Amino acid sequence: MKKLLLASAAMTLAAGAVAADDVKIGIILGFTGPLESTVPGMAAGAELAIAEVNATGLFMGGSNIVPVRADDTCVDAAAAQSAAEGLVTSQGISAIMGLDCSGVTGAVLQNVARPNGIGMISPSATSPALSTVEDDGLFFRTSPSDARQGQVLAEMIQERGYTEIAITYTNNDYGKGLSDSIEAAFTELGGTVTLASPHEDGKADYSAEIAALSAAGGELLVVAGYVDQGGRGMIQAALDSGAFETFVLPDGMYGQSIIDAIGPAINGSFGEVPGSDSEGAEIYNQIAAAAGFDGTGAFSAQSYDAAALIMLSMAAAGSTDSVEWTKKVMDIANAPGEPIQPGELGRALELIAQGVDIDYVGASAVELIGGGESAGSFREYTIENDSFNTVGFR
Repeated sequence: MKKLLLASAAMTLAAGAVAADDVKIGIILGFTGPLESTVPGMAAGAELAIAEVNATGLFMGGSNIVPVRADDTCVDAAAAQSAAEGLVTSQGISAIMGLDCSGVTGAVLQNVARPNGIGMISPSATSPALSTVEDDGLFFRTSPSDARQGQVLAEMIQERGYTEIAITYTNNDYGKGLSDSIEAAFTELGGTVTLASPHEDGKADYSAEIAALSAAGGELLVVAGYVDQGGRGMIQAALDSGAFETFVLPDGMYGQSIIDAIGPAINGSFGEVPGSDSEGAEIYNQIAAAAGFDGTGAFSAQSYDAAALIMLSMAAAGSTDSVEWTKKVMDIANAPGEPIQPGELGRALELIAQGVDIDYVGASAVELIGGGESAGSFREYTIENDSFNTVGFR
């Protein structure tokens, strides 16, 4: 049946007849808010995958995929829900590539996606709480949980010889979950967390928060915050007061904007961001560069993969109905099957039409485990000479 559909689509396109119906995918990310400098590369990644599939003419009998953007703000659950509801009711989306931040992701999952039966694949919502949330089989993510990230960060800190650390975290699901994970892992390794305290985004002055952390002590400060908001403010306040000189920067703090804002004082700090040294990662970086954006940006590769998984799962299911395509995600993402790299989405569609199993490897070496989350790997970096320098992968 799939072969017949593809043959029919080819004849229709060749004859210049009426095109098939559009399929709309919501790209819901924080275009404004504390990650606004990171999000453009994420949206570009997802839309690159969509453009690649559209160029083949092989999707669902020749259907065209239309990305529809909406702003979730990263932190305002009511705004995120309103944005998602608008795409469901007025645009008729068949899937959500997003959301980005954990709190708004959980809110939209429970209050929009589940009630309306819309599948979601998030490229960057990493809260451990999302691993066990009720999702009716509709939710997946292409970045690893912060339970894994906390372990990786703790090992990095311990291997550099630090034994006492302080932690500041943005006061939401993401920040608290990551802080708890880091503290538990670092303590298990024999280290001491002198103080783990929250900070609010949007403040003009973080001197009181830094004073408390400084009084507690610690050889360095872990900043589990956002690169364009409170996390940056905490670093600047720490430097201004001389409380801390070295900072550990998890995924939410990765971005050129932190170097641009802080300047040379940020040199010597280190951290990690989801990423791999796979063949697919290199291919993706080249494709992204050709398309005019930086594929090494935080969660860009994961966004490409999230969009690709949505489309390939729809093709495998022969349906854009989320109840159907979400059943195929785990099969498409994992072995056995023909490995699929970035730039090979057309080949993947051909194999699916032939009834051949595929293993979508993609830009981030995708492997989904458990309830549909990434097993994941991380790119470890240091900041030297005002730039991010890769140390290795974990």
